[in-house]
Amino acid sequence: MSFPEAADFAPATRPSRQFGASESLISLIVTFFTRRCLQLLTFCFQAQVTSQSPPNFTQHVREQTRQTDRLSRRLIRTYQLYSRTSGKHVQVLGKKINAKAEDGDKYAKLIVETDTFGSRVRIKGAESGFYICMNKRGKLIGKRSGKSKDCVFTEIVLENNYTALQNAKYEGWFMAFTRKGRPRKGSKTRQHQREVHFMKRLPKGHLSSLDSHRHFEFINYPFSSRTKRTRHSRPR
Repeated sequence: MSFPEAADFAPATRPSRQFGASESLISLIVTFFTRRCLQLLTFCFQAQVTSQSPPNFTQHVREQTRQTDRLSRRLIRTYQLYSRTSGKHVQVLGKKINAKAEDGDKYAKLIVETDTFGSRVRIKGAESGFYICMNKRGKLIGKRSGKSKDCVFTEIVLENNYTALQNAKYEGWFMAFTRKGRPRKGSKTRQHQREVHFMKRLPKGHLSSLDSHRHFEFINYPFSSRTKRTRHSRPR
């Protein structure tokens, strides 16, 4: 009777080595695919970022025009506002505002200051020194100080070449006057109405003062009289 030797009970080393090699190969494959997936996700994210629309400059301008520009130099203009309905000009009589002034009236002369780099302005009477403002009820009033937002208007150029003035604080409310030149409440105004249409005019006599300055200097040469030599030198 033969007994098994100790060598017969030794563990099989070759299969375990093969299993370890296959396991390392699988881990390498998993690592490779994981890196590839991460690279693919990174590429897709970058492509999505680059495919986004460029920054909206119009939105930036709209946001900036809603704020008072205290850094830039303000542009100051002087003109009259001709009302389409009343046929007269807007005048600032202290706290009272109407559109009953004739052309060249001293109270119809307006000083317009830009509030931002856009089309927002502050309108002040040159004679009275009061600003045209709008209260919460939509009534046009005059104020000594025009720093508040209810004294700021946005100029809107219409298709018919008229200008509408919308209040910056109460959007949708416009400066408007009736046929008799009385101010109309801003809550009852719309952009297409004739009552909100104005035309800018230079004050009366403003053009004549500009024309008085001579843009060119003419040199007057004295007229020379004909002499005997010039008469005989003319070809016959």
